[in-house]
Amino acid sequence: MHVGGVPDEREAALTELRKRLEDALARAGLTKVQLAARTGLARTTIQTAFQPGGPVPSAATVAALAGKLGLPEEQMLELRRTAAGEVGPVPVRDEGLGKPIGQWDPHDLEVHPAGTATVAVHSGTRAQLALPGYVRRAHDQVLAEGVGEVARGRSRMLVLVGSSSTGKTRACWEAVQPLAAEGWRLWHPYDPTRAEAALADLDRVAPRTVVWLNEAQHYLGHPQAGERIAAALHTLLTSAERGPVLVLATLWPEYSDSYTVLPSPGEPDPHSRVRELLTGRTLTVPEAFDEEALHAASVLVQSGDRLMEDALTRARTHGRITQDLAGAPELVRRYEHGTPPVKALLEAAMDARRLGVGLHLPQAFLIDAATDYLTDDDYDQLTEDWAEAAFAALARPVHGKQAPLRRTATRHPRFPAPASAPVPVSGPVFRLADYLEQHGRTTRRRLCPPASFWHAAHTHLTDPDDLHNLASAADVRQRLQWAHHLWRKLADAGHLDALLSLAQMRNLAGDLEGAETLYRQAADAGHLDALASLAWMRERAGGLGGRPNCLPASRRRWPRGCP
Repeated sequence: MHVGGVPDEREAALTELRKRLEDALARAGLTKVQLAARTGLARTTIQTAFQPGGPVPSAATVAALAGKLGLPEEQMLELRRTAAGEVGPVPVRDEGLGKPIGQWDPHDLEVHPAGTATVAVHSGTRAQLALPGYVRRAHDQVLAEGVGEVARGRSRMLVLVGSSSTGKTRACWEAVQPLAAEGWRLWHPYDPTRAEAALADLDRVAPRTVVWLNEAQHYLGHPQAGERIAAALHTLLTSAERGPVLVLATLWPEYSDSYTVLPSPGEPDPHSRVRELLTGRTLTVPEAFDEEALHAASVLVQSGDRLMEDALTRARTHGRITQDLAGAPELVRRYEHGTPPVKALLEAAMDARRLGVGLHLPQAFLIDAATDYLTDDDYDQLTEDWAEAAFAALARPVHGKQAPLRRTATRHPRFPAPASAPVPVSGPVFRLADYLEQHGRTTRRRLCPPASFWHAAHTHLTDPDDLHNLASAADVRQRLQWAHHLWRKLADAGHLDALLSLAQMRNLAGDLEGAETLYRQAADAGHLDALASLAWMRERAGGLGGRPNCLPASRRRWPRGCP
């Protein structure tokens, strides 16, 4: 290589290089201090790279900036070569596999995003995805001790075993951060396939490298290459001259069990080397946060962590915080990009939950309710099996084993049922994912369900609380006929409060005779409030010369605020 090129051409290339960097920085909405933190570069290096009249930044600096700002790396490096006047082939120094830990985006290492992108894809820069604050648990302490040993010069391998979206990959990412400050590299073999990449290059792993084997079943469980990869990892870990290195892997429990179980006598042993490699190196990640972890998460909320706050709102009871965080973006994507029948069923379920229907939604109710959520064109294109296909699509889980709308079972009460117990729902019932319920309360709060929703509720719902809440919701939305029909269904089932609500509707409509009849029915059945309301209504009517009068708001029995 030698230096050449026309000075004006070199200056123009440097100016264009810096302009592209400035534009991308503005689109990303980052400060140079934030950019330095994301790239792992020194602040002075960042400042010099952007400084007009400053020297040409190094190729490593340009590559790191391009990667974090979503710019085409090859084009930026070509501009940099022209600006530096480099002519001829550029010698490449083999610094080892992978790249410095600080240059990795955790999402490129398959850490699940927990929120929506903060920068639109069409803006010309890569979207920045959110990560909530991190809660350290017992397995993090074991990871930290392993990383400490590696930093002191001893090679280690740790395999985190846990179900989907329990926080395994994020734990690995947090664990390697101390090594980033020491200049360690991270290699994630995946091209052309994970197994092929690992088998081809494990013998090239240099000291001070993290080998990242997320979803290790793709490496260790490969039918042809798995045992050879395990052998290569064993060699890497036991060769003193090649260390220190850190191998981090994640596995689901079912894969770990299948690799470590001993075969019966006379049966083949397809995972003997893998079993030997995993022995003493696995670390269990729990399904849920314990009380200590929930308290630590609450501390993050107090410091302003909105993602964690939302997750705790939905998942504190069962503690599956990481699963909730991991599944949320995909649940919304499945809703927003679903077929018309899928969206119609989800919107009917969202409306039912936000208006007060219980967790368990009858399938027959959802199918009948969904029809008016469809446009005329979409309705005309429905096939005979549209509902079956839509429910099947909604049952497919996302990260964290959450499905947008999953079939569930109702628990039978363990105490004697009251005389007025609701008629049990016949047929399957479904439960809406908690995150989609919350999403619906926010995005649909000003929308009123269509007629098919109210008709389906009146036809299929039997729980008194469900009918009461929907009747109240219909009333405040001026769906008065449906409010009347829902109250009437409750009253016919023997619920005296519904008679009072019907009486109040008659009173508000100026039908004093109808209101009095309903109050009398409730009073005859022993409802004391009905007697008081009847006496008060007669007193007011007599004092005003018999003119109709509405009950004051303080005596209405249905809520006036929108759910």
